[in-house]
Amino acid sequence: MASSVLSDRSSPATARLLPFQRSAQSWKSQFQRSVSIAWKPLRLNVIRSTASPHRSLSAVAPVAMTTETSAKVIDGKSVAKQIKDEIAGEIVRMKDETGIVPGLAVILVGCRKDSQTYVRNKKKACEAVGIKSYEANLPEDSTEEDVLKHITCFNDDPSVHGILVQLPLPRHMNEEKILNAVSIEKDVDGFHPLNIGRLVMQGREPLFVPCTPKGCMELLHRCGVEIKGKRAVVIGRSNIVGMPAALLLQKANATISMVHSSTKNPEEITRQADIIISAAGVANLVRGSWIKPGAVVIDVGINPVDDAESPRGYRLVGDVCYEEACKVASAITPVPGGVGPMTIAMLLSNTLSSAKRIHDFK
Repeated sequence: MASSVLSDRSSPATARLLPFQRSAQSWKSQFQRSVSIAWKPLRLNVIRSTASPHRSLSAVAPVAMTTETSAKVIDGKSVAKQIKDEIAGEIVRMKDETGIVPGLAVILVGCRKDSQTYVRNKKKACEAVGIKSYEANLPEDSTEEDVLKHITCFNDDPSVHGILVQLPLPRHMNEEKILNAVSIEKDVDGFHPLNIGRLVMQGREPLFVPCTPKGCMELLHRCGVEIKGKRAVVIGRSNIVGMPAALLLQKANATISMVHSSTKNPEEITRQADIIISAAGVANLVRGSWIKPGAVVIDVGINPVDDAESPRGYRLVGDVCYEEACKVASAITPVPGGVGPMTIAMLLSNTLSSAKRIHDFK
């Protein structure tokens, strides 16, 4: 994980790890040269003030587009816990009324430490809410046919309601072919072309939305951020985060701009946004000068930077220079503790939704 960063085509380390298609330095150098899915409102307190980090607000108020000099911190851990509690309650109700327990299957190929950590965390999260987890751990030299056989088995298993293929896959495998083999009804990652196609089309709804973009939208909705009619900028255009995040914002009636490694004047474009979602994978790329006073900032990036004082030798930071941004934005997600916890929460949510849909449970 320490070496993981995002590119235009990659995902956040909190979601999925993919082979790097473009280096972080390439992103930065190019920038410098040119320099309606409904959510229930959150009832718990999920925003805290940067001015008083140990004192929570007494109630959650909608995030206003103000020019405060101290941004509210959107606490992804608290929101994720709220969602997990809701999911656990629904699973108990479903089990009591039907005897059915949602099941999530994870296929892991190889022995990458970061991937093993993510799979382990997903398994723990499943156990915490009552979802039954299934695993297929395959060696690095497995063939595509080996992986496809396991996918077919899970597709046909009625006790499995969601299937997740942990990325990255070994280089000798055709990632697109393998992901497309997952049944669209069990595609809880939301990566199937038919799900993405439904997300693109007006008047259509996908069966599943990719977990990290869905988590970003959940944070905005549950914190009372008004999206309709607002200008939004998405930094990064990956298939897993940037592109679906832009589509979700558009479905929520925002006006969208996308900033990527070939964008001219990214600072100028970003400064026009009321809402910023950054998933570029470049540490501290977005400076305070990029941010319109009062904007809401969702920082998806999770990037390692050297830190001699840390026992690990590094610390994790986002795409946004937090120290500068919190003086300009009205609200901001921290890294870590912002979008990261939401990704797994959305995976659990998608798995529950799949089980309800398959068994026609309301």
